[in-house]
Order: sequence, then C-alpha cells, then structure tokens
Amino acid sequence: MCEQSHSKAKTFEKKFTLAEFFNAHWSAYSASPKAFITPEQYKAVNALRICRTSKLGKDRYRCKDCGYTAEIYHSCKNRFCPKCSWTDTLKWADRVYDKLVNVPHRHVVMTLPHALNPLIKLNKKFFFDTLMSLASNTMKDYILNQYGVEAGVISVLHTYGEKKNLHVHVHMIVSWGGIDKKTKQLKSIPVKKHVGYLDLKETFRKGFIKALIEHYFSKNLKHHFTGENEFNHFISTLEEKHWIIHLEAPMNMPEQVIRYIGRYSKRACLSEYKITNIEGEYISFRYKDYKEKDANGKPIEKELTLHYRDFFPLLLQHVPLPNSRLVRYYGLYSTKTKIAQAFREKTKSNDSGQKVIAFTDTKVCIECNGQMEYLDTQASKGSVKWFVYAKKELKKHAEKIAA
Repeated sequence: MCEQSHSKAKTFEKKFTLAEFFNAHWSAYSASPKAFITPEQYKAVNALRICRTSKLGKDRYRCKDCGYTAEIYHSCKNRFCPKCSWTDTLKWADRVYDKLVNVPHRHVVMTLPHALNPLIKLNKKFFFDTLMSLASNTMKDYILNQYGVEAGVISVLHTYGEKKNLHVHVHMIVSWGGIDKKTKQLKSIPVKKHVGYLDLKETFRKGFIKALIEHYFSKNLKHHFTGENEFNHFISTLEEKHWIIHLEAPMNMPEQVIRYIGRYSKRACLSEYKITNIEGEYISFRYKDYKEKDANGKPIEKELTLHYRDFFPLLLQHVPLPNSRLVRYYGLYSTKTKIAQAFREKTKSNDSGQKVIAFTDTKVCIECNGQMEYLDTQASKGSVKWFVYAKKELKKHAEKIAA
C-alpha cells in the first residue's frame, strides 16, 4: 500500500474504469480470495464487468435525415456499478426534489463508532436498519417535540470512508420545518433557533446502545464474546466513545438542496473519476484526508495505491445487501404521507449543479442534429434482453395479424 499527498488541480476526466481492473485480475483473485466472496458480490462484479458491452446487447438508432446509425449498449443497472449509479442518482434527485416541501432543509450525518465494526461485519442488516430508523426518528422526534412540527427525513446509508474502509454512517436531508400539528399549515423553523446538539447526540447514543443490548439478549446477535461479562464491558467502552453527529446550517431552497441530493445518494462507493492510475496489479485513486487541512481549512487530497488482493475485498465489503434499501423516507416524506401540492410548490431550478445528457433522452443526431429513430434491439440469444425484445416483437406481429 502506498499513499501520496498532492495539490494538483481537480480534473473530471475519466481515464480508467473498474471493469478493466476487474477483467485483468478477478479470475486470479476469485480462485484464491483474501476474504469470502458472497453470491451478491459475485453478481455485482459480473454485472459491472459486462456493463455497456456487447454481452448485454444494444439498441440501434438511425437518423431520419442523414442516415447516420448509432449503437447504444445496455447497462447492467446494478447498484454497485459506478457507470449506472451516477445517472440513476441524478434522475432520482429530480424526482425527490419535486416531493420536497418549500422550507429550508438541513444536511445531518450520524456515524457509528469504529469499535462496532467487527459486530457490523457479522450483523449488517441489524446495524444498517437500526442506524437508519434510529437516526431519522431522532431528528424527527426532536423537531416535533421542540417546534410542534412534523418534519420529513430522507436517509441515505453509506458504509465507506474516503479510503473505502468500513465507516458506517447515514446522510439525512431533514426538512427544517414541516406541517404544524396545530394549524396543519406549512411552517418553517427560524434559522436562529437553538439546536440541542448534545441532546441529539445523547438520544442517538443511548437509543443505539439500548437496541444493541436488546438484540444481544434476544440471542439474535452474532458475536465472539465469551460471556455476558465481556459483552457488558464492551457496552461500557461504547458509552465512553465519541459518537459523531454533524449538522450543517439550513440550506435554502431550491438550488442548495438539489445539489446536495445529487452528491449524497445512491452512487457507487468509488467514482471512476477518482481513479488516477491502473498499472499492472495495482490501482490508485484520490481521496480526501479530513485529518489534514490546507491553509483554507479544506481537507488535503491524497492518492492511495493498492494491490488488487487488498483493493478487491476493501471495495466488495460495500456491495449492498440483497433486497436492501439504501435510501429510505420518514415522517412527512414517507410513502404513506400525502403532501398538499401547495406545500410543495417552489421555483424550479434550471441548474441542479449536475448535468447529464443521455442520447436516449435527446435522440439528436451527432452528425447533422437531425432526429434519430429507433431501429431494433440486438442481444445475445437466451439473455434477459433477448427475451424482452422477442416478446415485444411477437406482440407487434400478433397485432398486425389481428388488424
């Protein structure tokens, strides 16, 4: 492992892909893995390796004006894939933005102590579910008790730190206001109102430790404690740990919130834009070191180089659990709550801070700016895409016969 510090100008050019690194070394690694590879991890790696390649098939389009033909390869749509997750994130952000009520919102982060990491690896579902529900309810209940307002919370689970180590935390978009319980009208919380940071921190810490104790005594917690005394000692050390809660100032509507949503949501844990080099059996990527700051108080950007036998297990521990939801909605933003249109009306921003221009959205010819039309889908016989396309063609044929 090699680390370097540098102050180069930021670049957004993508020179390397995870697929090429996995294609080069996955067979060797999977034959003798450093850590157990779960079925979900195998599935994720196989998906990103064939994403946007001929193995998944392609759609063909032709320009009506000049006859230019374009081929668009299909994506894998796996949540672990960096190619798919970014575009999906931006589309999701626009949908979420339309649902937000017209009040300021806060970015809140709650983090689990690293002392819990050995238990987290054995009990991922319990820790992830408990963290997301407890953190959201902590904020929601605090706002209700202090200001008499039903707030909305959108929670996003992250399991990784800058160096892709296990660092479990939840990012939340919390409405700094909501529906007044008495008047049933939309109400904003004054920005200058005091926030009980220590109270929130204590509620979060006590609530999580209580849930952990209950899970242990229900015999559902997987662990390596030799007995109750050792577990109780561990709980005592947890109570002395520094439980981190971060609250940013309320963000104005609409630009700041939509930019935040674009940054912290369903993206893969490693952006391919951060990969700085792939050379032989080693891969390098950029990360921010929050322990070292520059003259402006910003974290220094460094570079980490890893061998594939260290990199693969480091990255694969962040593959989402099967059927798990990394983004969840609480309070005013829960799927069961209907929000009046008047409370959601706000100025639509023309600049979300993130821009994606997809060919399938524009259908514009790159040669003459003419209109592109769909021709057909080509996929390997027996693949899912092939069955879907064949079914559509059979339906068209049946409709012609019926006509």
